[in-house]
Amino acid sequence: MKAHLTRRYRFSASHRLHNAEMSDDENRATYGKCNNPYGHGHNYALEVTVSGAVDPATGMVCNLVDLDSCVETEVLSRYHLENLNTRQEFAVTIPTTENLCIQIFDILHRRFPHAHLERVRLEETMMNSFEYAGGQELIS
Repeated sequence: MKAHLTRRYRFSASHRLHNAEMSDDENRATYGKCNNPYGHGHNYALEVTVSGAVDPATGMVCNLVDLDSCVETEVLSRYHLENLNTRQEFAVTIPTTENLCIQIFDILHRRFPHAHLERVRLEETMMNSFEYAGGQELIS
């Protein structure tokens, strides 16, 4: 029997959406207020969904302690209270929430062996959320 588990986490980070290949006018037209030279911040809500067989001994898809530990170590400690533009993984990639979502999926896909990673969903604002379920080339 396959079951899904979705766990929710929160972290805060800032970023500036800016493409060095574009003019200042193009950046303002493309990114609007998100192109503020001083950046801006978000209180992100991260949902991680894993799946697998329900272990008859524990009754769980995976141990929540293991999942929480992995997300804390690999994601939250990396991004919480950080300016995403200063992170190595965003040195050449614009730190949009779409790209952040893909990056988090890639990290967890490599680091969490206890269940199958189905998807990562990242809520940026009450009006914007992004979801990635793999299957595409990941950013480096």
